[in-house]
Amino acid sequence: MQQNPWLDAFQKNVSELISRSPAADVERNVRAFMTQAFGKLELVTREEFDIQSDLLRQAIAKAEGLEKQIQALEQRVTALENSKG
Repeated sequence: MQQNPWLDAFQKNVSELISRSPAADVERNVRAFMTQAFGKLELVTREEFDIQSDLLRQAIAKAEGLEKQIQALEQRVTALENSKG
């Protein structure tokens, strides 16, 4: 999993805060807890989100195009059936 810039900045701020306190081992515990908590959230990067958004837009556009083709074909079938009858 790629690191998130926000998470990195947050961890840096926590590290700086802890470095000024007498509890040096708290940093390791907080870092481990945060890594585990964020890992469970299954977060994605902005780049991954944008790629999936683009793919979804493309799929929607293709589906709309196919819907129009189906409607045109249905109209042709109806017109052919009406002309035979």
